[in-house]
Amino acid sequence: MNITVRVWRQEGPAATGHLETIEATDVSADSSFLEMLDLVNERLISAGREPIAFDHDCREGICGMCSLVIDGVPHGPRRATTTCQLHMRSFTDGATITIEPFRAKAFGVLRDLVVDRSGFDRIIQAGGYASVNTGGAPDANAIPIGKGEADLAMDAAACIGCGACVAACPNASAMLFTAAKVAHYGHLPQGEPERDRRVTRMVETMDAEGFGNCRNYYECEAACPKEIPVDFIAELNRDFRRATVQGGSR
Repeated sequence: MNITVRVWRQEGPAATGHLETIEATDVSADSSFLEMLDLVNERLISAGREPIAFDHDCREGICGMCSLVIDGVPHGPRRATTTCQLHMRSFTDGATITIEPFRAKAFGVLRDLVVDRSGFDRIIQAGGYASVNTGGAPDANAIPIGKGEADLAMDAAACIGCGACVAACPNASAMLFTAAKVAHYGHLPQGEPERDRRVTRMVETMDAEGFGNCRNYYECEAACPKEIPVDFIAELNRDFRRATVQGGSR
């Protein structure tokens, strides 16, 4: 198949970016979206031109690095699919595809399609862990956990931190990401001792990083490749209010 890509090119954070039109010919319909970009880059390099910078790592839908806005949709047109799992057969022969980086104040463009998502790292560093010293690793069945709670914790833990929720939100809110990381530990007994402190620190860091407020548009849930439900945002709000009343020191 032959396609035309309109891709965002930006030399650095302080540079002015622009959309560049590139023809991509003889693209296999069975190739992934990232493999298509690999092919385009190989041809750009052969022509003595600068390749397109984009993030990638596992290419298995696990790491969340493949963060692109494709035709205005984070990760592209298929629901519950990361960019690396998106195949070119999802597009028509002769199509023009616009590729941009995630757009958010807190996600500054570093180069081309690569954005700085270190704000997510700092949110995790603020409280997305269990610091209680529990000694050696206990047996798997030593701490009974109800199936309902275990399922909720696993649902929250499915978040890969890609940032699609931020890119999709009109306010560039990171509430779905933060809520998933808080709920991951909040539904496990190991995370209970630091529950209040965790939620206050992570929410305060999220605000300090410049992410916007949640307005319940639910675009985050629609764009999430792991289908994290917005129910976790409501849970985050309840936990934060309770922790604020109690002083957040627990």
